Amino acid sequence: MSGPRIAVVDYGAGNLVSIDQGLRAVGADVVLAHSPDALEGIDGMIVPGVGAARPAMNRLRRRGLLEPILAWAQADRPYLGICLGLQMLFEGSDEDGARTFGLLPGRTVRLENAPRLPHIGWNQVERRRDDPLFEGIAAGANFYFVHSYAGRPLSEATDDLVVAETTHGEPFVSAVRRGNLFGVQFHPERSGRDGLRLLANFVRSLDAVRAPDAVREVAA
Repeated sequence: MSGPRIAVVDYGAGNLVSIDQGLRAVGADVVLAHSPDALEGIDGMIVPGVGAARPAMNRLRRRGLLEPILAWAQADRPYLGICLGLQMLFEGSDEDGARTFGLLPGRTVRLENAPRLPHIGWNQVERRRDDPLFEGIAAGANFYFVHSYAGRPLSEATDDLVVAETTHGEPFVSAVRRGNLFGVQFHPERSGRDGLRLLANFVRSLDAVRAPDAVREVAA
């Protein structure tokens, strides 16, 4: 049996080579999804990205990918958002006023009291609660960041959503989960051994939801 089939959504918002290589290294069958047709028969979805939300949302719409992504996530199918792919889960972005996916309550906001922006480099990810995607990763492990904005959940949703925080000036949310919807502000594909372990944990988690009769034709 081949490894889980994971779609890495390609909408022109970042270099996907490292993500592709990392996933293949941990046993995934990877497809770079440029169009809705590429999402058929998948077991998991990764939405990466760098840059601002408005042009990213426009590119997703032009390629016909926005609605399939929303349908996938709303059905609580396995989703991993990386950097911008996490930020877009929220309702909107203060960076350019974009309206985003609206799957999580809150907004993307500028990092507060940051000593410098963008926040580039290695920083500690401090977990607020245990999560299977961090299995085998030490508390306070360092991951690689490149960003000036981060998602901020509504205060009443924080306890239910936030898995980890990182401090750059003020603390910001660096990992969230709701059901099978997971997002990280850092770049696991650029975070060495611990980043590869996180990707491996995501791939392994798909075994529990794979089934021959699963409804996966999200592009229909």
